[in-house]
Amino acid sequence: MELLRFTTAGSVDDGKSTLIGRLLYDSKAIFQDQMEAIELASKRRGEETVNLALLTDGLRAEREQGITIDVAYRYFATPKRKFIIADTPGHIQYTRNMVTGASTANVAVILIDARNGVVEQTIRHSFIASALRIPHIIVCVNKMDLVDFKEEVFDSIREKYNEFSGKLDVKDVRFIPISAKLGDNVVDRSENTPWYNGPTFLYLLETIHIASDYNLKEARFPVQFVIRPMSEQFHDYRGYAGRIASGVFTVGEKVTVLPSGFSSTIKSIDYSGKSIDHAFALQSVTITLNDDIDISRGDMLVKEDTQPKMGQDIDLMVCWLNEKPLRLNGRYILRHTTAEMKCLVKELKYKVNIETLDELYNETSFGLNEIGKITIRTTKPLIYDSYKENRITGSLILIDEGTNETVGAGMII
Repeated sequence: MELLRFTTAGSVDDGKSTLIGRLLYDSKAIFQDQMEAIELASKRRGEETVNLALLTDGLRAEREQGITIDVAYRYFATPKRKFIIADTPGHIQYTRNMVTGASTANVAVILIDARNGVVEQTIRHSFIASALRIPHIIVCVNKMDLVDFKEEVFDSIREKYNEFSGKLDVKDVRFIPISAKLGDNVVDRSENTPWYNGPTFLYLLETIHIASDYNLKEARFPVQFVIRPMSEQFHDYRGYAGRIASGVFTVGEKVTVLPSGFSSTIKSIDYSGKSIDHAFALQSVTITLNDDIDISRGDMLVKEDTQPKMGQDIDLMVCWLNEKPLRLNGRYILRHTTAEMKCLVKELKYKVNIETLDELYNETSFGLNEIGKITIRTTKPLIYDSYKENRITGSLILIDEGTNETVGAGMII
């Protein structure tokens, strides 16, 4: 069954957690004991109705404040698809959590309060979704019940959103008028919006086309681990384990090992305890070759006709995730797929003004949650693709050498 990952984003109190709660409740994806626990928690809070947002707001601090702080992941399935939901925070200071939750998503769900319209956080989250190359955006105009389900309110918000979204690199944007609290157009079509002829939120999630979202052209296999059982049954076995980042690998075809440049042919592909003829993107497999080549963690198997770039001077868009600012000539540990090396920040090219999407030059540092373009130099050649072409081999993280904290998320240009 096909798996779709989606993330929710929006300002505080726009109803992200309530929407997910309503989606799980109306699609019968909540167990009885979970529902009883939510009903009890709602009564303790003195609320008149069941607060479905409590399904995802699991941290005690979140429940007390009625906001989402951490990224809450939920899993559910319908007869058509399996889903992984990342419910991300709305506060500006938690933008880094939104980056984390959105990094692997197929769809970004942007919530807008119908009373407030497009606000700064709407633009911020849409820009991050665009920078992270999320292929599809669903704009849910929530709390339509508080504006009497007026069509002109929905149309006005859609027009304003389209004014700035034209600057973003997102091709597929959909709009749905909903009331997460009451369930209008979430799972079931609402009688309160006869002027809306589009799909419900769940139907759109079940049917939106994601098969072409993955790169199946350029074959990339970062080696994570070398398997040598050294047992009687597998005396000479040498396998290279990892997850296929993109493309398709087939038994018998020629591959090149980078960075060494040596070539061989695939002897076998082992997946889930059995041998298979071919494997494709996002499958975790073990590949064996017909030749003995020195291969270790951080190396990459590719095909000769579609090789990635290699270099030490790398331009990238970075979202800064730490209170300690990014500075020129700062030294960091870089992790990219399964490779790790040190790097130096050579140049801070510009910072993005989230409110206007303008580029601000002559900056000397990047602070928490700020986004901009930088140039780094690595201590050894990096094997990479542009993030636009490949979200896995085009992404990296920067780590503070002293504290081992992840301080930056980068998308290679």
